[in-house]
Amino acid sequence: MTSTYDALVIGSGPNGLSAAIALARAGHRVKVFECYDFPGGGARSAELTQPGFVHDVCSSIHPMAVCSPFFNSLPLEDFGLEWIYPESCVAHPLDDGSAAVMYPSLEKTVAGLGEDGKAYHAVFEPLVRDSEKLFPYLLGPPGIPGLSLWFGLARFGLRVLPSANRFAQRKFKSEATRALFAGNAAHSFLPLDRRISTSAIGIMLMLAGHVKGWPFPKGGAGKIAEALVRYFESLGGEIECSRKINLLDELPPADVVFFDTRPADMAGIAGDRLPASYRNKLERFRHGPGVFKIDYALSEPVPWTAENCRGAGTVHAGGTLEEIASAELAPWEGKHSEKPFVLTAQHSLFDPSRTPETKHTFWAYCHVPVGSTLDMTEAIENQIERFAPGFRDCVLDRHTMNCVDFECMNPNLFSGDIVGGVADWKQLLSRPTFRLKPHSTPNPRIFICSASTPPGGGVHGMGGFNAVSAWQARQ
Repeated sequence: MTSTYDALVIGSGPNGLSAAIALARAGHRVKVFECYDFPGGGARSAELTQPGFVHDVCSSIHPMAVCSPFFNSLPLEDFGLEWIYPESCVAHPLDDGSAAVMYPSLEKTVAGLGEDGKAYHAVFEPLVRDSEKLFPYLLGPPGIPGLSLWFGLARFGLRVLPSANRFAQRKFKSEATRALFAGNAAHSFLPLDRRISTSAIGIMLMLAGHVKGWPFPKGGAGKIAEALVRYFESLGGEIECSRKINLLDELPPADVVFFDTRPADMAGIAGDRLPASYRNKLERFRHGPGVFKIDYALSEPVPWTAENCRGAGTVHAGGTLEEIASAELAPWEGKHSEKPFVLTAQHSLFDPSRTPETKHTFWAYCHVPVGSTLDMTEAIENQIERFAPGFRDCVLDRHTMNCVDFECMNPNLFSGDIVGGVADWKQLLSRPTFRLKPHSTPNPRIFICSASTPPGGGVHGMGGFNAVSAWQARQ
């Protein structure tokens, strides 16, 4: 006899697992289906280079995880999750041997920015002060916030209207501070002359750093998924891996189905259970540039010229604002930058459990045109060598992944798009389509909860929590 469930979840990334947990905590019988051979989505770790070297396969640094209202409501530490906080959130080296650094402490950051310290403080101090009110709204679904939020949101909103280029040029005088802001804004995967989204994402990441830091899990990003799975199973939940769902008819009966998938995949699986007009909108959902990533096994730490890069969990190797803007425009024009903006993380400086004694891991990627298969190893290493001469001499082994490799690993990472779709202002307001409750669909028994829904990419689980909240509001 076929088992019945109250709810099913297709996909076991952090959002799918969060939806499953929210449902199970409400007393529902829940089962999760995962097409890969183990759960976790982008929160995954593996020995990609040599035995004993633990690398993060996709996501790596997790400021939004520790800012997530939903994750903060879960006892994940009781299920093996331990956060590590580097001395500084991010360092941005320049050619003169210096580096701009963002610390968890706003005051320490301001002190290191010289003539821009006062302007930086004016931007972030009010946001830090209002952060407890801001984050639940900024990570929640679109809607009308409480009246107490309006003043804080106005402060945030006025800052994000200009593009990242214009914001940095207007607010800051030094090349270093402008570059520091540009590196954070480049996490948007957008050209830095785009209004609203580029500034918003840059400010939000920096705000998260000053409120919670930019931590990562001890032992690898996979520890996030492990903790979520263990907690879900402790609530009586079930997970079936290596099970690819092609049609809803293949699933056991349930009251509701949640999709932690990209929009087009939900349209294909749901079929005529969703109106053709809605499926067409899902299939037109826009995906942006992809990534080329390298994981390194190193004989010693990266020899950054700037000493203060050696205490940072994240280092942005991209040069000036103008250079980063050029590098981030290239993928949108179908080009590969010769001087890409390279995002790097150096976990083993703070987490020796990831490597054999005295050895190190290093994680690096750059943005490339959607679907690219070009090997960007030389371009990435040239940028690292630019700020860390002798880096190549430290390399014991390397493992590369292009856009196609990412999609093969996880179908949600369509053509290498690791953030769940273009995050410009239009699609921020219509993820995956324009609806007052975007996690809902025209079918009251089908919901979507992936990174292609608000609040977007990142490991925070809020897409899953928001989708379940939307369903519960209908009950």
